Formats: sequence, structure tokens, C-alpha cells
Amino acid sequence: MRMRKRIPPAVMACIVALNLFAVLATAPTLAGTGDDTLPRLDPGQSLGNALGIATLSNLRDVGGYRTGDGATVAHGLVYRSDTFHPMSDEDIAKLKALGLRNNYDLRTDVEVKAKPDQMPPGVRYHQLDVLADAKSNAAARIEALLHDPKKANAELGGGQIEVLFKQGYREFISLPSARNAYRSLFLALADRSQLPAVFHCTTGKDRTGWAAAALLSLLGVPRDEVMADFMRTNDYTLPQFRSKIDEFAAAGGERAIAEAILGVKPEYLEASFDEMRKRYGTIERYFSEGLGIDSAGQYALRKLYIEHEQRRAH
Repeated sequence: MRMRKRIPPAVMACIVALNLFAVLATAPTLAGTGDDTLPRLDPGQSLGNALGIATLSNLRDVGGYRTGDGATVAHGLVYRSDTFHPMSDEDIAKLKALGLRNNYDLRTDVEVKAKPDQMPPGVRYHQLDVLADAKSNAAARIEALLHDPKKANAELGGGQIEVLFKQGYREFISLPSARNAYRSLFLALADRSQLPAVFHCTTGKDRTGWAAAALLSLLGVPRDEVMADFMRTNDYTLPQFRSKIDEFAAAGGERAIAEAILGVKPEYLEASFDEMRKRYGTIERYFSEGLGIDSAGQYALRKLYIEHEQRRAH
């Protein structure tokens, strides 16, 4: 049974901002779905844009990155994304090219109810509410501030909104509901029969950002590449809301406040990693002690997602 709790200020800021600004299959192989019509992009590039699905600018293949020992994270097995809503019939038809079997939604009940996912027939849906145990009374205040840009300057400017986001990113590690959600996600992603799969939240940047960063880190992708993947969200999310950010600024609001809410900054992800190190020390211990995924489970993830040259040759 899911517990309905209040959303932490950092992520609520993003959710409220979106409401304000946005008038607003066959078994996979290690090479992916085997669909020759699916574009093969450089790591971190927008698959949503390549497929012509405007709603999904932050849809990306997690694969393609090189690990520290020279292997490659497999393409076509798992994707990260923003919300699958609204989706036209044409969008859904294009999405079929991914051959998705499962959709893991990291959003809250409120978000899901407001914008339920629209997916191709046969894709199994799973809600994994990362923030179910969150406690906050800041939602009403932040919503009011976003409708009052000059007051927002006083209460969210000067780095205050960044402090709220960093607090929220630490909760991705500390909240029991976050640990439960990420445990369920990574266990499912280690099961070949459940793939290809996608995981997402509202804009595919915060809860989704940590999920992608944790997985890539466990697979051995260097930290600078993990951070680069995280920061690419700004290339895809901020342009969607450019006109609304302009309106907020024209009304007297600090542009940096809106961009801090709708985009990402390195210090956000660094807060998650810092909290992880304080509690667990290493990414492996985060998976084993924090998520209850032991060395065998971690090995299963690495075996499934890591392509070595000799394996690709076969």
C-alpha cells in the first residue's frame, strides 16, 4: 500500500514550476532491440528529438558510455525520460520503435493523476514513488512565490532555491521510500526478461537523474561522464520553457530562479553523491547496504549492461 506524504521542497519547486510555466516484443540482445529504424546516437543525446516526439525531449538511451576499463554500456536496454504526457497517436507509434516492455514511473500520486503516462499497448506500468515518505509544508509557499516573481526574488534568490534542491537530492539517498523505489527499479533492470525498459519522473532530471547516475556509477562510468550525462538535461528541458522563463523574468523575477527550478546544476547531483558517501562510503555499499542489492545482484547488472569488445564481436 502506498503512503501519501507531502513532497520535499526541492522537487515540489520543479512540479509547481511546470504547472506555472507550461500552459503548459522480442527478447533483447546486448546490442539492444534489434530495430534498425532506431537511430544510434552519441551517448546522452536526445532520442525523443531524433524520433520527432516533442513531448520527450529528455528521452535518452542510458547506453553508449565508456567505462573506466574501456568497456561500453550497452545500447537499447534501458532508457531515461521525462513524462509520457501528452502523447499523440503519432508519438505513441514512434515510441514503439523502442520495443519497451516496462515503464517505471518514479513520480508521486499527485503527478501521476495530473498527467498519466500514455504508452504503446503492451507496455507494463509500475509506479515507484521515490517521495512517498517525504515531509514538507513548503508547497503552498513556493506556488505563491512563483506567482509573485518579485517576492520570489527575496525568498528564493541569492542561492536559496539551490539550497532547497540540494536538500531534496540528499533525500534521494536518505528517504526509506527512495531506497525502496530505487531497489525495485534496479532489481527489475537486472532482469533481461523485463527489458527494454524506461524509467522517468516529471522532467526526467531529478529522481531520474539520480537513478541514471547511480546505475552508470555502478557500471564503472567515470564521474565526469556521469556528471556530463546529468547536465545534458539543460540542453533538452530548458528550451521547452524558454518563453515562460522569459515571462517570469519580464515580470520582475530573477531568471536564475526559474532556471534553477527547471534545470539542473552540478551541485544538485554532488549533494546526492555526498550523502551517499557519508552513509555508505562507496557506490557498491550504497547498493548493498542502502538498497539491499548484494554483490550477486550487482554482478548481474554489470554482466547485462557491460559490453566488452570480445562480446560485441560475437
